[in-house]
Parts: sequence; C-alpha cells; structure tokens
Amino acid sequence: MIKKLSSGPYLFWIAMFVVVPILMVFGFSMITTNSDGSWQITFSNFTRAFEPIYIAVLGRSLKIAIEATLICLLVGYPMAMILAKMNVRFRTFAVMMFVVPMWMNFLLRTYAWMTILGKNGVLNGILSFLGLPQMTFLYSEGAVLLGMVYNFLPFMVLPIYTVLTKMDQSLVEAAEDLGGNKKVVFLKVIFPLSIPGILSGVSMVFMPAVSTFVISNLLYGGQYMLIGNLIEQQFLVINDWNFGSAVAMILMFLILISMAVMNRVGGGNPEERGVNLW
Repeated sequence: MIKKLSSGPYLFWIAMFVVVPILMVFGFSMITTNSDGSWQITFSNFTRAFEPIYIAVLGRSLKIAIEATLICLLVGYPMAMILAKMNVRFRTFAVMMFVVPMWMNFLLRTYAWMTILGKNGVLNGILSFLGLPQMTFLYSEGAVLLGMVYNFLPFMVLPIYTVLTKMDQSLVEAAEDLGGNKKVVFLKVIFPLSIPGILSGVSMVFMPAVSTFVISNLLYGGQYMLIGNLIEQQFLVINDWNFGSAVAMILMFLILISMAVMNRVGGGNPEERGVNLW
C-alpha cells in the first residue's frame, strides 16, 4: 500500500506530461478541418506525409543524423578512453571541463558557431591573416553537421566513459597475461564490454540529431529543411497543427524503431547490457 502511494505522484506526472500530450498529438494527427469549420477523422494527414517532397525531407534528416552519430562515435570513443585512463586526480577535472560547455544555453553555443563560421568570422579572419582566400563555411550542410557534432558529442562520450570506468580491469589484465597485444585486447575484451555505452550514446545522439531544427535554422539560415524544421513550420508558420502532428507521430515511431533495433543489436542478458528498453 505504501509503495503504491509513494509511486502515485510519479505515475500522475507521467500521465499528465507524457501520456496526455502524446494522445493529444495523436488526436490532432487524425483530424482534418473542413471548409465549413467542422472536423473529420481521417488518415489523410499521414497519407500526405508520405508524398515525395516530405519523404525527401525525412531522408535528408536521417542521412545527416546518421552522419552526425557516426562522427560522434568515431571522435567520442577515443575521447572516452582517454578520460577513462586518466589519473583519478585529473580525471574529475577533465570530465568537468568537458561537461561545462553543456551548462551554457544551447542557442548561445550554436550562435557562437555563427560567429566562428561567418563570412567575417574567426576562421576567415585566420585565412586572411595567412594570406589565403576566404571560404564559405556558414550556410552549408557541413556547418549543420558540425553544429550537431559539437552539441551532441558529450552525449556520446559520457555513456561510453561511464562504462569504461566501471569495466572489470581484471579481465583486461587476464587477456594481457594470455599474450594478447593491445589490438587484440581492445577488439576481444574492451570493445565488446563497452557496447552498452555505445548503444546508449548512439541513442542519445541520433534522437536529437534527427529531430533538431534550431541548428539547421541558424547555421543554414532556414534554407536546409529537416524533419524538425517541417514540424516547426507546420505549427508556428503555416498553422496546420493536424499535419504537423502527423509528421511528429511518424518521427516518434521511427525513433522508437531505432531504439528497438539498437536494443536488439546489444543482445545478451539485459542485466549485462544495461537497461532493457522493451
């Protein structure tokens, strides 16, 4: 009885701020407004979302989100290993320095890249100082990708770092005692044991990357349409909440599928690979 009472506030919070909003979005997605102002329940919003122009936007979003996730993994894994192997006295300070930028407002961090990549920004200033021709960094797909990697990299590093620091070092020592070189020890012991952290990092990077709209708005001047920009446009500009809700539901469904796939890829006993998402 006491356990039920103690969990009551949390269940109420989940119901009011998770379940109810999702049901509201789903309800909007199933409704179309007729010319006379009446409502009609239909799947037309979902059908419209699969038109070629919107499929292209979705494909572009998935492409750049996958690219950002892979880059974060390639850069973040070595970074996590470096942090994990540091002396304990310096490790805490290094991790704190790595996390401190996350305390700054997301918009401010993205605006900072506009200053760096702009026509009269820091990078072009360095090129001019060196006598080299200026280049166009801002308002390009590369700028959007760079903004994603910068903002979401900590979400890849920290889960992997946590797994690596909790790894049983006796397993690594045993592999070395059995004659394994550094490459073999990494491929056969360290990397397999760090897969739960990798899967968590991939989930935490891919989900915001595929749905973001602020980064593309600022670093591409709103000309690079991603699925997040499409949803924002439907709600705030075109005022078509029904179609925007349908696109949001499709995006949520795709994210759930990606989480399920990564959960299956992890394999093994849930207790060995972290929290089971399903």
